[in-house]
Amino acid sequence: MIDEFAQRDTALHPPAYTPGYKTSVLRSPRNALISIRHTLSEVTAPVFSAAELGPLDNDLILNFAQDGGLPIGERLVVHGTVRDQFGAPVRNALVEVWQANAGGRYRHKNDRYIAPIDPHFGGCGRMLTDADGHYVFRTIKPGPYPWRNRINDWRPSHIHFSISGDGWAQRLITQMYFEGDPLIATCPILKTVPSEQQVRGLIALQDVGNFIALDSRCYRFDIVLRGRRKTWFENELTA
Repeated sequence: MIDEFAQRDTALHPPAYTPGYKTSVLRSPRNALISIRHTLSEVTAPVFSAAELGPLDNDLILNFAQDGGLPIGERLVVHGTVRDQFGAPVRNALVEVWQANAGGRYRHKNDRYIAPIDPHFGGCGRMLTDADGHYVFRTIKPGPYPWRNRINDWRPSHIHFSISGDGWAQRLITQMYFEGDPLIATCPILKTVPSEQQVRGLIALQDVGNFIALDSRCYRFDIVLRGRRKTWFENELTA
């Protein structure tokens, strides 16, 4: 028997309907969500192998570089742990990341921002967590960019994360922001987050002790996923 995951606390999530974040208006549900018990579809997930990943998949500085060139921008190392809400490390989780380049432009056909495409930067990577739930990757710090929410709204610098853990109920898609960015306070998307404490949980902190001398700054970003409820057996309840 596979244990179910702990119940989601919906009060921790932004409301689906948030008019200040305009594109949420047409795609948000209006009716109450339906709660169902977990089935195998929720408590299981694909198992990933290191053999499926390339040697540079977690190095966004080199994995798209052409003919010996390197991407433009501030070099960073980002690392952290993936744990569940009970503190247990989530081993062998697939962590996928994608982002804009140093000028704030994505390598995507629908991105029409005037910043140039960097021919040496693809903007995506992936990695697996180790036995302690730890992950690490190298990248270029993404630039902020304007977006058509209101006439002069700008997104703070951020990196998108997709995490696939032990079950589909642990699936998480989120964004990481950078300590000290003044655009965080005015971002309409972040204003939908219910509390200041939760906003702080989305902000990576400088990890000065892990700076690489004359090379890269480092940021730490820890991620928490839902945990499995423990199945208690009678013989475990002895004094």
